[in-house]
Amino acid sequence: MLSPSEGRVLLEGRSLYDLPANDRARVRREKIGFVFQTFNLVPYLSAIENVEVPLLLARESDGNQTARAESLLKKIGLGDRLDHKPPELSVGQQQRVALARMLANDPEVILADEPTGNLDPATSQQIIEFLSDLNAEGKTVVMVTHDQRAAMKAKRILWLYDGTISAEKPEGAWSFD
Repeated sequence: MLSPSEGRVLLEGRSLYDLPANDRARVRREKIGFVFQTFNLVPYLSAIENVEVPLLLARESDGNQTARAESLLKKIGLGDRLDHKPPELSVGQQQRVALARMLANDPEVILADEPTGNLDPATSQQIIEFLSDLNAEGKTVVMVTHDQRAAMKAKRILWLYDGTISAEKPEGAWSFD
């Protein structure tokens, strides 16, 4: 979301930060899904309303917003929690609402910031598998993590130290299955 201090961010061959701010916002809204470590759910909105937010911003019709949000929440196992607000949900359920919200606009690229950082091991494993499944469906998943179990699912791993790539595991270098 911030402009890089050096280098470029390319998506589909276009430098995002050479685009006007409105075009950059449109690309983020239409092509990039974000999963935040702190979930960033609106506390006074229900689960379904939180998932509807990106659809509202995309100017989807009310009926389409509700149908899409309900479908996504059912897909992640929260069909019985549609009307619950974040404080009424467990941490793992809040993370799944955040995942459903991220998927609302069917992004091509998923940026995940420590998506398992606040979760118990069982819920962490569910989230890792969910992201792995999305990758298998053709979505690009870029994840920042300190969780070695999550990292080991990656096709490619970059280790960063002081903002510089210090090591890399290229795709196919070794397997963890």
